[in-house]
Amino acid sequence: MSYFVYILKSQSADKYYIGSSSDPERRLKYHNNYERGFTSRYRPWKIVYIKEYSSKTEALSAERKIKSWKSKKKVIKLINGEIEI
Repeated sequence: MSYFVYILKSQSADKYYIGSSSDPERRLKYHNNYERGFTSRYRPWKIVYIKEYSSKTEALSAERKIKSWKSKKKVIKLINGEIEI
């Protein structure tokens, strides 16, 4: 089963959210409708980056790596294809 790392961008604020899922479109609907917490404050969201991995372990590892950057500039470079995970 394929897993994906995805990055969402808020359409109401300059915020990004990094996640992983086997179904990013379903997760986007969840973030835009049901999620409480961080994503509920900055709705609506849109997917601006998605990358497929062959396993959940690989996707979670990539997600943790991106989150460890703690740099919006680096996340934007990833979205723009200037760097890779």
